[in-house]
Amino acid sequence: MFGIIRPCRHRLSAGLHADWLAHLCGLCLALRDEHGHLARMVTNYDGLIISALVEAQSPRAEGRRDAGPCPLRAMKGTSVAKGGGAQLAAAVSLVLASAKINDHVEDRDGAFGRRSVALAARRVATRWADQGSRTGIRVGFDTAVLTEAVDRQAEIENAVRLGDSAVLATEPAELATAAAFAHTAVLAGRPENAAPLAEAGRLFGRAAHLLDAVEDLAEDEAAGAWNPLTATGTGLSEARRLCDDAVLGVELALREVRFDQPKLVHALLVHELRQAVRRAFGHNLTGHGHGPQQPPPGWIGPGPQPQQHPHQPYPPQQYPQGGYQAPPPPPGAPGSGPPQEPPKKKRKHGGPPTDGQGGCCWTPKFRVPAQPRGFFLGCAVATYMCCSCQFCCRDPFPGAWSGKPHEAWCNNNCDGCDCCNCCDCNC
Repeated sequence: MFGIIRPCRHRLSAGLHADWLAHLCGLCLALRDEHGHLARMVTNYDGLIISALVEAQSPRAEGRRDAGPCPLRAMKGTSVAKGGGAQLAAAVSLVLASAKINDHVEDRDGAFGRRSVALAARRVATRWADQGSRTGIRVGFDTAVLTEAVDRQAEIENAVRLGDSAVLATEPAELATAAAFAHTAVLAGRPENAAPLAEAGRLFGRAAHLLDAVEDLAEDEAAGAWNPLTATGTGLSEARRLCDDAVLGVELALREVRFDQPKLVHALLVHELRQAVRRAFGHNLTGHGHGPQQPPPGWIGPGPQPQQHPHQPYPPQQYPQGGYQAPPPPPGAPGSGPPQEPPKKKRKHGGPPTDGQGGCCWTPKFRVPAQPRGFFLGCAVATYMCCSCQFCCRDPFPGAWSGKPHEAWCNNNCDGCDCCNCCDCNC
């Protein structure tokens, strides 16, 4: 499951988390019911926003249906979203997943460079595009606007030059998400909401494209792949400014939309989108382990005992369990160096990644160095890891495609972060 909107359960109330899960499961089951189990692979966190937008504009929910046990819900049944919102989300997810596979084939990424794999991938992509088109027709949405926008991406990539704005490269993503967001107003019977939702979708697409570029920057540079930031010479500070502006624009556009049930949409498209920007750039985060942070003056936080400096003749001072604070050297003290940094956060298990306590269920095992997998094998591994709850319960877990260690999504330490605070924007 992919997407930039990945809410931590500690940031959503129990009711909002249940609604979010209802839309996620509703999207997954809509894909299964109409197109078979293979189509469930395109389930993604961002796609469910389409379903949530339709429900948020409706005077009352289109209705929920009971779903049976699922490994991702700890084998519990639940009530899931149904109707036009879930179908529109499924159509958009299928078409965009089809475009992504075709892009991998064109670039000959990894296993897609093999002729047999490329042929099979194109067959799957064609099937998903056709299925998405049929589902879109059922809800009155012409998916051609999505495919046309995606087809323009290659043309734009060839036209972009060093010194251009990175926003030029995000235009196809903006057009696709704007069309999908605007059609939610049609399904909900609120045509007056179409214009502001199109604006919110356009800016959401811009932010999503830029955040994806930031997260892939190092990998693209190593592989020599095209990246909008390197192609235009856009620095991270400018990319951060563009993302922040897009997030603010989404928030302002949503204020013009008439919602009947606004809370979940506000949480996802305002708070979680802002959190996605922080996560991608690694700034202003305390907790959740999303990269190094600079502590404020006088910071005393939880952490392990500091490691002894290699040239330190005596054992390090023992600090109380509550935390560690590096004392500043007295002014003019001989040999005083630069200020010491607080110790970096260690993994929960300490040392290098381990395979945890999951027994035979914790598969695949870690490999050093990490061994990447091809697209189809990675999809199979990701499916198994989802069904065995490894993304939530295994900490750290190996990436299904990269093999690199990642922190568990639901076991992050929230101490010191603001994810449990009440919203101050009257939502």
